[in-house]
Amino acid sequence: MWNKVQETVSFIQSSTNDFKPDFGVILGSGLGGFSEDIKIEFTLEYKNIPNFPVSTVHGHKGALLFGTIGTKKVIAMQGRFHFYEGYAMQEVTFPVRVMKYLGIQNLIVSNASGGVNPNYKVGDIVIITDHINMMPEHPLRGENDERFGPRFVNMSEPYSKEMILKTKEIAKRINVAVKDGVYVGLQGPTFETLAEYKMVKAIGGDCVGMSTVPEVIVAKHMNMNCFGVSVITDIGDVENIDEVNHEEVLKAAQKAEPHVRNLIKNLIVES
Repeated sequence: MWNKVQETVSFIQSSTNDFKPDFGVILGSGLGGFSEDIKIEFTLEYKNIPNFPVSTVHGHKGALLFGTIGTKKVIAMQGRFHFYEGYAMQEVTFPVRVMKYLGIQNLIVSNASGGVNPNYKVGDIVIITDHINMMPEHPLRGENDERFGPRFVNMSEPYSKEMILKTKEIAKRINVAVKDGVYVGLQGPTFETLAEYKMVKAIGGDCVGMSTVPEVIVAKHMNMNCFGVSVITDIGDVENIDEVNHEEVLKAAQKAEPHVRNLIKNLIVES
């Protein structure tokens, strides 16, 4: 893994005039329009980057974008990788390793998720305060390479309290409604059953999805600061469950996208 990461980092540096980023952003389902907020200097398609997987999910374009937002340099992933696509967890999280060694200390992750909190509705923007890992594989399982991080990782603050507080202040100032909650990561690719939604709620989750948790675990392994945001795209309560498909998820995410983009853009500029 170490050699692959260093090979990929060297390729990217040579392809982007040694671009030195401040922030990394992973764009989830329906949130790819964030690219319009970046003054793009370089674009690298995943298929052309050594050792990179290729996104197979509709709504995930498959490119690394390099550019600026205000005075901050940013790398944005247009499309992420999921365990349910058949990739190993080490492949799913490989780009996070690469971002760290390109110089990124702050990682922003976004996703579309199903809501179980009765105070949520479709289209709500939820700041992730914590997560519960219910995926059947762990991205740090196996022999640990101390060059990346410690064997046992402190997860007492997976999502930066400072970044959460700043984003809430920004949201209030620009009049964007936000909620917060605990995100539960399940494998997918099936949407949850009613019984599974009940389980998510019973164990303390507010929303549920199929991504984000592995990336944040690996980021914390390398002592990065993380901020996560979800768009609620469907609702499952204790009595009923919305019929949902991927197209509806994308539509709901795209409706909330301008507000999410505004929050992320301001967070980057003001950090």
